[in-house]
Amino acid sequence: MEARGRVAGMRAALVALVVVMATAARSRAQLQVGFYDTLCPAAEIIIQEEVSKAVSGSPGVAASLIRLHFHDCFVRGCDASVLLDSTPGNQAEKDAPPNSSLRGFEVIDSAKTRLEQACFGVVSCADVLAFAARDALALVGGNAYQVPAGRRDGNVSVAQETNGNLPPPTASVKQLNQIFGSKGLTQSDMVTLSGAHTIGMSQCSSFSSRLYAYGPNAGQDPSMDPSYVAALTQQCPQGGGGLVPLDPVTPTAFDTNYYAGIVANRGLLSSDQALLGDPTTAAQVVGYTNSPDTFQTDFAAAMVKMGAIGVLTGTAGTIRTNCRVAS
Repeated sequence: MEARGRVAGMRAALVALVVVMATAARSRAQLQVGFYDTLCPAAEIIIQEEVSKAVSGSPGVAASLIRLHFHDCFVRGCDASVLLDSTPGNQAEKDAPPNSSLRGFEVIDSAKTRLEQACFGVVSCADVLAFAARDALALVGGNAYQVPAGRRDGNVSVAQETNGNLPPPTASVKQLNQIFGSKGLTQSDMVTLSGAHTIGMSQCSSFSSRLYAYGPNAGQDPSMDPSYVAALTQQCPQGGGGLVPLDPVTPTAFDTNYYAGIVANRGLLSSDQALLGDPTTAAQVVGYTNSPDTFQTDFAAAMVKMGAIGVLTGTAGTIRTNCRVAS
């Protein structure tokens, strides 16, 4: 009986995975490259100009915009729900603890304001996020890629829904696979998209347990290079706050130094360093350090795939004229 129960459970999990994969494939088919070519010809140009202006003033904005797109797609799909403000009766996603450090909202607002002036009610906030992430990536050294568009916006944003949908900084490879798999993404996609950590910053609180409270003896994480630990304790005193580059070597350049850091036991987050502890993910990590071009190509493809998670198209959803407010 127990064996039959396990088999039934495995079958149910497999069926669920197949459904997720099939839904993702349909979503990608419903989006189109050049969606706004006739509907709003200047759309992609306007967004690129606003992103370029923001990144030139503050290079760190690039990482923020890529992260915004990721955090949007992993909760309710890529429907711009992460942009909605909280209301007196509802705490929105952006105010949930995992999203407290999100930045870049004002860049989306600026682009959307210009888009509404050029083509009122045509370009969705969800598509603005997808285009902005692509443009930000290209400005810091990543491969430019074509963005299939046609997403529509949702009107629901609930803080509690971030629980279990966004990978925590302490996640194991198994946990990462579960979260990414539930979105129709593979383990290979997970390792590739983790490479976004080659730019941007992390709050000290996201990894301080590795410095001061690791294991039963509350010591330092033995998997972290001791000299890196020493440097981090200077930047993040116990109980203190602050921000640290995820990649201390080239924090504003989109390259493979993130993976090189993991190989050298200098992955900042537990979830980063965990990629070296699994033979399959470790092979991909090492492979990217040896072939930066492969990483760049894979990352662009993975962003397109991620951008199709749970999208609303056709007559589903809406086009919000103000990305912060439900329509």
